[in-house]
Amino acid sequence: MTRIICLANSWKHGDRCIAGINALKGKWVRPVSDLPDGRIPKEMRQMSRREPALLDVLEIPLAKTGPDFGFESENISVLPGKWQKVGKVPPAYLLQYCSSEGYILHNDLRYVTVTYMQSLPAVDRLTLQLVKAVRFTVRRVSQRFEGGDKWEGCIVTEQGQRLTATITDPVFIRKLELQYRPQKACLVTVSLSMPWRPDDWEEDDPCWKLIAGVVELPEDIAVDS
Repeated sequence: MTRIICLANSWKHGDRCIAGINALKGKWVRPVSDLPDGRIPKEMRQMSRREPALLDVLEIPLAKTGPDFGFESENISVLPGKWQKVGKVPPAYLLQYCSSEGYILHNDLRYVTVTYMQSLPAVDRLTLQLVKAVRFTVRRVSQRFEGGDKWEGCIVTEQGQRLTATITDPVFIRKLELQYRPQKACLVTVSLSMPWRPDDWEEDDPCWKLIAGVVELPEDIAVDS
């Protein structure tokens, strides 16, 4: 069994993408199924009909390696067996895992091309990152998305990095639909999608940056930490 802190349970083609950090190694892990895009179906991920939640400490039966789909470094194949929740961490515990990289996932664009990812050493093909957003604004986009309205978020980090991306965290989206708006600093899991080309796309295949998980920090640590 591999133990991870769950930092993403986000929409992926009708199922979910689960990801988290192995606290012992300080490295990201994305459990993947044997489905073509690795998405995690309900019968695999749910524990007594309960979804994995952000901040949960999960024990998951995982192999040593997994399919990288040509550009991802964090993927580990799920083995048969039950998933278990064995604990929970407070939001402040995650601050140690926030990224200090110069960019949010490789560049200052909304996407990264597969060609660019494949130009990197395999170990550097990062598709998950935790960033601290000191400002976070949201807006509803008109088109439908995974059974509900599509939402975009704009995050600004302490270092002045900016990213506008589609939100794929279903729990956070539900809160937005109930008129909640983030007021404090947040820890945001940013993930790269599988390649997807808009109709008028002329460049190499793009993987889009997604806001896959949002954890609001308590007010007493939101600014000072």
